[in-house]
Amino acid sequence: MKNIFLFLFITVLFVSCKQDSKLEKEISKIEMSATIERFDLAFANAKPSQLQELKDAFPFMFSKKYADSFWIAKMQDTIQIELNKEVKKVFPDLNLVEGEVKSLFQHIKYYFPEFKTPRLVSATSFVDYRNKVIVTDTISLIAIDTYLGSDHHFYEGIQKYISRTFTQDNIVIDLASEYAQAYIFPKKNKTFLDEMIYFGKQLYFKDLMIPFKTDAERIGYAQEQLDWAKTNEAQIWAYFVERELLYSTDPNLLNRFINPAPFSKFQLVEIDRESPGRIGQYIGWQIVKAYMENNSVSLKEMLIKDAEEIFNKSRFKPEL
Repeated sequence: MKNIFLFLFITVLFVSCKQDSKLEKEISKIEMSATIERFDLAFANAKPSQLQELKDAFPFMFSKKYADSFWIAKMQDTIQIELNKEVKKVFPDLNLVEGEVKSLFQHIKYYFPEFKTPRLVSATSFVDYRNKVIVTDTISLIAIDTYLGSDHHFYEGIQKYISRTFTQDNIVIDLASEYAQAYIFPKKNKTFLDEMIYFGKQLYFKDLMIPFKTDAERIGYAQEQLDWAKTNEAQIWAYFVERELLYSTDPNLLNRFINPAPFSKFQLVEIDRESPGRIGQYIGWQIVKAYMENNSVSLKEMLIKDAEEIFNKSRFKPEL
């Protein structure tokens, strides 16, 4: 009997992998351009006399509330010059990033045919890591100085659980996160379950849009953190259920289980320090995965579904 089940499992896995491979080949044929315009280099190399040329080429990069003297002073600012130097050193080109962004855009186009390729621009931001990428309908702006490497000296003083994703590999992941938010039906989250499902939708979106990244990379965990979450999934779920947290509107739950943090706060000394932060996002991801596996629903449909409906139809129940 065990051999029969093993055979069936291997057969299903093989068919699934074959289908995935066929889909990826189809998506890779979608015509797409993903050239990143290097405003950071253009600004770094420009002379004050060339400011108007820059403003003509990148009008959206120059706020009208600042006079030309402000931008000229910025060109000559010692901190800006140091930023320029380090960016040039780490990113002499963005070929690898452009390849990954092209794949992201091809996947978005496949699932959302109405998608229009934006103008891609890289710039420095004085390490504004709270706005690493900004996405609009027509422009995607990448703060390139927030991806110089997690141990770069610019990031001294920033907590490690935040700076660990300040790497080139995370540019396309952060872009995918921003696009996920653009496609998720806007709704004011009220309960802990709402918050978990919201981020679960984001992570599932990234599963489909950047399949070339690992699960750990998509959620921003080290592999050992993801392994811990998988091993303790049933216990985490039991903790949430037994304490009736799912429909709680306690705002403290966000800092304990949803927002970026060095670890999640179960208020149990023996497990808090072992846990990764944002464990509520991880659980929401598993609920959304279960919902998509157990229901015949498109990605577009799922992204606008109510959190409670997704939960109720997911049949999510990890076994202890």
